[in-house]
Amino acid sequence: MPRLILLNGPPACGKSTLARMFADRHPLALDLDIDRVRDLLGAWRDHAGPAGLLARDIALAAARTHLTSGYDVIVPQLLARPRFIEQAEALAAELGCAFHEIVLIDSREDALRRFVLRDGEGVLDPAELAAMYDRLTALMATRPAVRFVHSHEGEIERTYAEFSSVLERAEER
Repeated sequence: MPRLILLNGPPACGKSTLARMFADRHPLALDLDIDRVRDLLGAWRDHAGPAGLLARDIALAAARTHLTSGYDVIVPQLLARPRFIEQAEALAAELGCAFHEIVLIDSREDALRRFVLRDGEGVLDPAELAAMYDRLTALMATRPAVRFVHSHEGEIERTYAEFSSVLERAEER
């Protein structure tokens, strides 16, 4: 049975790296990075809100196609609001696919530090990032099936092993 895996978490915690590793280790799995889809839209920076929503709609359509073809889809994305999570969960249910919601998490302080190290001055100021982190953790408290994986900085194989273990245990249920 194909799986739709949402890999949520704060910026700079390793979501994209883990998703790429997953796709590389699962033939024909799709690493569906919504930010990359958004980047394909013309002048998206001038229309960031609508572009983000359109990219998510495109991602759901792509996920549908890939899942109905019998292959896994992993979506690495910071999702601090429930709409897309609920849409993805409904898609998996409609298609009879497994749905897994996993959050790659680090402490608030370490997540902020890692983001600043990765992006330098970056697009977000630390207060905005802290607010996003808080929205994410508040939302996750309302999601009973969510599973957490600690992001071990500089230890991607260890983090991937824990991610794989969490995914396996979730599938046993």
